[in-house]
Amino acid sequence: MSTSVMNPVRSNSAVKELEQRSSIATRLACYAEMAKPRIALMVLLSMGVGYLLGSEGVWRLTPLLNASIGVVLAVFSASALNQVYERHTDAKMARTENRPLPSGKLTTSEVLLFAIACSIVSFIYLLLTVNPLTAVLTATTTVLYAGVYTPLKRHTTFCTAVGAIPGAAPPVLGWVAAGGSLDIVAFSLFAILFVWQFPHFLAIAWMYHDQYAGAGLKMVPGAGRPKVIGAISLGYALVLLPVSLLPTHFGLAGDFYAVVAILLGIVYAVAAFGFYRDESRQQARRLLFASLIYLPGVLLAMTFDHLRLLNEIL
Repeated sequence: MSTSVMNPVRSNSAVKELEQRSSIATRLACYAEMAKPRIALMVLLSMGVGYLLGSEGVWRLTPLLNASIGVVLAVFSASALNQVYERHTDAKMARTENRPLPSGKLTTSEVLLFAIACSIVSFIYLLLTVNPLTAVLTATTTVLYAGVYTPLKRHTTFCTAVGAIPGAAPPVLGWVAAGGSLDIVAFSLFAILFVWQFPHFLAIAWMYHDQYAGAGLKMVPGAGRPKVIGAISLGYALVLLPVSLLPTHFGLAGDFYAVVAILLGIVYAVAAFGFYRDESRQQARRLLFASLIYLPGVLLAMTFDHLRLLNEIL
């Protein structure tokens, strides 16, 4: 009969190795959370649409992949810089107190280093693999978001309008990455996302207005007066109806897209009207849901109809 005794040194080593692996996995999860992958995915979708529209029927996969890599690195950088700047206010809000920085899972210095590295690599990568205009516009978008919009949140509700500029940039970045110029057609793509954002973000701002106010962030216009946010949301949703038809006017898409854009725009406007009539959390959620249906629906319809028109020409 024989017995075996576990080597205590080996046991301790195995435990330390497991703890190290767990720590690495936890930190990677924190970086993934900080990078806001859902926002990055939406940016890539809208940028890809802009790239396809700007390619004029001749597009290659490699430049699109290069542009995607460079732009997503910029998104990571902007998100990280935003959270570095807002780490103290994030700690005061229930919706953000568990983010990596306020919770202490990551340190400010390492996140700042990560953000700077992503931004530099993004600019150089786009400069070398895509074109200088895409690199400059992407870097400018990062600066506007992290360096202008984020600090303004503490001082004025006008920050929403400023933040909508980098938020509307992705399709333009895709457009110029495909070789397009900054013309009125590119502006039409920018305008759709710019106007779309206001009801979307105002619904979020209203739902968390108490938390924003408690953290000292000025995200809600109207100084708390009833129906102001609802009226602004409804106004932008109505403006979006004609703005969304600009791609049809400039020949990027046809009647199919126009019909889809109008139908989705009506749904968005109806949700905004509901929020105007009853500024409640339920109506704000409905408006937010409508906004999340509207944007990918419009972008996919535009892409489909653009390809349909190209096939008819060919």
